[in-house]
Amino acid sequence: MEEPLFLDSVFQEKIWGGTKLKTVFGYDLPADKIGEYWAISAHPHGVSTVKNGQYQGQKLDELWANHRELFGNVSGEVFPLLTKILDAEDYLSVQVHPNDAYALKHEGELGKSECWYIIDAKPNAKIIYGHHARTRKEFVEMIHDARWNDLLTHVSVKKGEFYYVPSGTIHAIGKGILILETQQSSDTTYRVYDFDRKDDKGNLRKLHIKQSIDVTNIPGVTPKLEIMKEKVGLSMITTFAKTPFFNVYKWRVKGELFLQKGAPYTLVSVIEGKGSLIITESSYALRKGDHFILPAGIDDWHFTGDLTLIASEPGEN
Repeated sequence: MEEPLFLDSVFQEKIWGGTKLKTVFGYDLPADKIGEYWAISAHPHGVSTVKNGQYQGQKLDELWANHRELFGNVSGEVFPLLTKILDAEDYLSVQVHPNDAYALKHEGELGKSECWYIIDAKPNAKIIYGHHARTRKEFVEMIHDARWNDLLTHVSVKKGEFYYVPSGTIHAIGKGILILETQQSSDTTYRVYDFDRKDDKGNLRKLHIKQSIDVTNIPGVTPKLEIMKEKVGLSMITTFAKTPFFNVYKWRVKGELFLQKGAPYTLVSVIEGKGSLIITESSYALRKGDHFILPAGIDDWHFTGDLTLIASEPGEN
C-alpha cells in the first residue's frame, strides 16, 4: 500500500480540560472541558477511524486485526502505540502507571510508558516529574501523612521540551500546558493524589494508593536522554528517544525534507504549519492538527512547506 492513513479520532472530556484544542488546532469540540484528543488510537476506549483511501470508514483496531500487512505483518495482539494531544487547563492528578507485567496481571492490558513533547506552556508552568522518597517505607509514610511538598519533584517546562516518563514514574502535567503524548496503548492510571478535587457530582475522584505503592520506582530515577539533531538542508531531524516501546522524532520542515522508512510503520502528527506530504507521484495537503500513519509499503516520502511534525514508531520491545 502506497498511501497514508489519515485519521479521525475521539475526544475525552476531563475535569482538568479546556478549549485549547479548538483555539490552537481548530477541532470542533463536543464540550468545554476537553482534556484529550486520542489522535492515533486502536485502544477500545477511543478508536480512530480512517478517513481516506480504500480503507475509509474502517477502525484502526479492525485494520490491525484484519490487515496486518499494513503494519509489516509484525506480531502482537494489540496495536502497541497511542498518540494523544492533551490540554491541561488545570493540573492532572498525581499518578503513576504500571509496567507490562503488572498491568497484564492486574488490568488485562499493556503497561504504560509514555513521553511528552511540550507544544506550548504558559510562563512558569510546571510538571510533577519524580519524587524524593529514598525507601518504600518513606514513600508510604509521606503519602499517608499527605507530605506532598516533601514528596513530589516540580520541574519548570517550556515550549519545545521533551520528557520521557517510563512506567513507575510519579508524574502530573501542570496547569497551562499543551502536549503531544506518545505512549503504549493503555488506559491504566493509578492516582496517588488529586488535590482533593471533586467531580461534577461533588464526589472526590478515586485514588489507587495500594497499586501506586506497588508500581512506583523507588528511589526515583530520572531517565537520561541522548537527544540528537541532524541538519538536512534548511530542515532539522531531532531524535528525542529510542526506547523498548517507541522511538520518537521531531521533523522540522523548511522547504523540503526527504525521509526513508526506519520501521514497519510510522505515526505522524502535524503540530505546526502547513505543507504537503509527497509519496511517489501523489501529494497530500497537510495542516496543523492532521494525524496519519505511514503504513508498510511506503519506503520513502518527502515533505514540502513550513511544518513541524512529531513522529513515532514501535520500539524493539
